[in-house]
Amino acid sequence: MQAYLIDFANLLLRWLHVIAAISWIGESIYFVMLDNGLRKPKAEEDREKGVFGEMWAVHGGGFYHNQKYATAPEKLPADLHWSFWKAYTTWLTGFGLFVLLYMTNPSFYLVNPNSDWSWAADMTGWQANVVALLFLLGGWVVYNELCKRISPNMTRDGILSVAVAIMMIVVSYLSTHIFSGRAAFLLTGAVMATAMSANVFFWIIPGQRRMVKAMKAGETPNPLDGKRGKQRSVHNTYFTLPVVLLMVSNHYSFVFSQELAWVMMVLFIFAGAVIRQFFVLMHGGSKQPGYLVAGAVLILAAIWLGAPSASVEEESEAVANMDATGKAEVTALVETHCTQCHAQEPTHPGFSAPPAGYAFDDWDVVLNHKDKIQEVVKSGYMPLGNTTGMTQEQRDVIAAWEE
Repeated sequence: MQAYLIDFANLLLRWLHVIAAISWIGESIYFVMLDNGLRKPKAEEDREKGVFGEMWAVHGGGFYHNQKYATAPEKLPADLHWSFWKAYTTWLTGFGLFVLLYMTNPSFYLVNPNSDWSWAADMTGWQANVVALLFLLGGWVVYNELCKRISPNMTRDGILSVAVAIMMIVVSYLSTHIFSGRAAFLLTGAVMATAMSANVFFWIIPGQRRMVKAMKAGETPNPLDGKRGKQRSVHNTYFTLPVVLLMVSNHYSFVFSQELAWVMMVLFIFAGAVIRQFFVLMHGGSKQPGYLVAGAVLILAAIWLGAPSASVEEESEAVANMDATGKAEVTALVETHCTQCHAQEPTHPGFSAPPAGYAFDDWDVVLNHKDKIQEVVKSGYMPLGNTTGMTQEQRDVIAAWEE
C-alpha cells in the first residue's frame, strides 16, 4: 500500500509539474516572441506617451494590440498582471518529484557504482543526497556569480554566454561522473531549471517590484532593473529547450548509459540553444536557417555517438564463446537481477507496479524486450545501482544471448 500511495503521489505531482511547466514555458516563449516582434509605433500620440514598440495580432477570432513602453507609462493600472507563480510552481513540484523518487531511494537512483571516481562509487545513500543538493545549489551560485562579475551592467553579455556554455560543459562532465546515468541527466537539467526559477525569484520579479514602487512614488525607475531582468529572461529562453530534453531523457537509456554520456548531454544542450536562437531571430524578422542546420548537425553527432559500437565480428565471437546461451541460464539471471522490480507484483519496496510496464516474470515479455534488456545490462545501467550485485560475467551472458 505504501508503494502504491507513493506512486499515486508521484503521478499527481508529475501532472501538476507538467501543467505548471507548460504554462511557464509557453508564457515565456510568447513574451520573447512579442518582445522581438515589436515594431515602431505609427501613431504620433503613442510615441509621445513613451511607447517603444507595438504588435498587432489575430488569434482565436479576435484582434490584439500589444504595446511596450520604453521605461514606464505615466500611470499604472491597478490590475497589473504579474508572471511568477508558474515559475515557482514548476520548480517546487520538480524538486518535490526529485525528493519523492530519487532522494527517498538514493542508493538505487543516485549512486553510480561504475563511476571512475572511487569516492563517488562508494557513496552511501545520505551522502549522495547531500552531494545532489550541493550540486543544485553550487550550479546556481556559480551561474549567478558569472552573471554578476562578467556582465553586471549587461555590456558583455556575449562573453557571459560563452562562460555559461563552458559552465554547462563542466556540469555535464561532473554529473555523469558522480551520479548514475539517468540521475546525471536529470540533475544537469535541474541545475538549469533552478537557475531559471532563481532568475525569476531573485532578479526579474524584485527588479520589477522596484520599478513599480518607484513609479507609484512619482520617481523614475532605475533602467538597470529592466536590463537585468531582460538579461536573465533571455538566458531562461535559451535554457528552455535543453531543460525539456534532459527531463524526458530518462525514458531512453541509450542516451545516458554510454561511456561518453556527458558529450551526448553537451550536444543536446547546444542543439537546443541554437535551435531556440533561430526562433528568437525569426520573431525579430530575421530568418537564419543556419542555426537550424547547426542544431541538426549537433543532433546527428549525438545519434552517431550513441550508435552501438560493437562490430558484427565482435558480437559473433562473443556469441560463439558463450556456446549458444540457453533459455534456462538467461531466465535464472532475469529472475535474480530483474524481477524484484520488473514483475507483475514487485518485491522491491519502492515499486507497486512494474517500472515502465515491463513485467519480466512473463517470458514472452522478456523476448519482446530482448534488445532493450541487453542494451541496459551491457551498458551497466541496469540493475539500478547494481543493488543485486550482477557480475561482468553475467552481463556478458545477457549480451551474448541469442534466442
